[in-house]
Amino acid sequence: MTHRDTVLDRFLPLHPKRIDLSLDRVTRLLARLGSPELHLPPLIHVTGTNGKGSTIAFMRAMLEAAGKSVHVYTSPHLVRFHERIRLGENGGGKLVDDARLLHAFERCEAANEGAPISLFEITTAAALLLFSEAPADYLLLEVGLGGTLDATNVIAKPLASVITPISLDHADYLGGTVEQIAAQKAGIIKRGRPVIIGRQGPEAGAVLEQVAETLRAPAHIWAQDFMARAENGRLVYEDERGLLDLPLPRLAGRHQHINAATAIAALRASVPEVEPKHIEAGLLRVEWPARLQRLARGALIGLAPDGAEIWLDGGHNEDGARVLSEAMADLEDRHARLLVMICGMLTTKDAAAFLGHFRGLVRDVLAVPVEGQEAGRPAAEVAASARAVGLTARAFSSLAAALQDLRAQTWPTPPRILIAGSLYLAGEVLAANGTLPQ
Repeated sequence: MTHRDTVLDRFLPLHPKRIDLSLDRVTRLLARLGSPELHLPPLIHVTGTNGKGSTIAFMRAMLEAAGKSVHVYTSPHLVRFHERIRLGENGGGKLVDDARLLHAFERCEAANEGAPISLFEITTAAALLLFSEAPADYLLLEVGLGGTLDATNVIAKPLASVITPISLDHADYLGGTVEQIAAQKAGIIKRGRPVIIGRQGPEAGAVLEQVAETLRAPAHIWAQDFMARAENGRLVYEDERGLLDLPLPRLAGRHQHINAATAIAALRASVPEVEPKHIEAGLLRVEWPARLQRLARGALIGLAPDGAEIWLDGGHNEDGARVLSEAMADLEDRHARLLVMICGMLTTKDAAAFLGHFRGLVRDVLAVPVEGQEAGRPAAEVAASARAVGLTARAFSSLAAALQDLRAQTWPTPPRILIAGSLYLAGEVLAANGTLPQ
């Protein structure tokens, strides 16, 4: 165990709940730290249910293509806490190192003086402290949960706010309807500041547009003010300034066209230095692990059937399953293979709703546990949920056991394997495969 992990363990008992939405505690701590939130680079604040990380990845790639240095804050991490904090540098940023992260943690711990505070709040304070003390041109800041009372919502004047697609998730904290969840996420919209509203259903869209109107925040709305479509192997982006003929994004899946368009709209609304050539370069350079990522190398490849395609995705809610199933159907249309799914999920997610989107697409579900997670759903329960929605399913003791079972089978052609259901499972896969995020 590292010193960093020891400090993180000391943070856990500071609050009886892992999640307790409030701004009071983090505001108090930030004041004791000298208000680092007032000394940040120009920033873009991002919330939503799905697509936040991908949209940020697109913006980072485009900004860096324009020669800008970019801080990035995202969560959760896949394998190591460092992944949440990327410090911008000329020529591309890097994940925070152990020494700097530990020093920031210790400073926050000392300033907090043992007062109640959640793990996300105190680590967000540490991230803001690091961002305030390291020079960069821009900061891309992802909300942890919701918006209104999220610890990142201490920002008064962002360059822009971005809201990616909203669907039902985290209902225990944000509300049981899409409208209630949208109202929470709308909390990052600031008076007079641009807001980019990605593709939404009518319920969420109406809430977001009303808040933007009330706050006189110029709204850039998907399908009204900007949009994108695939055409002849290219991505055609359109807004009031005209058309951009662009390459398809490096990230796979039709949903990434929407995320890319949202990123483009955000930068065109707030960072005039980003030109079409930078947007094009960013689309081709972008990286975002465990988002329909094809594993072409690594330790797990040898456990799978020879010649198999292995795809990894951290999708874990119903809307994520919808876009993921569409992406796998597109792959099937282009190159037919038998599809099998290795799935592990948490008890906090609706397994049946997630798996139902793969009915008629997946030949077999191999259910596995999510290692090291108290909220991990037993593999037998995941398999039962799959069978309840009409899928053939079996339970396995581990990811390796599931892959070895597939390898032992005879295949007319090598299969396509999708590993999905949890970001924590995705992290486990990347760690076991030896392909950790950099």
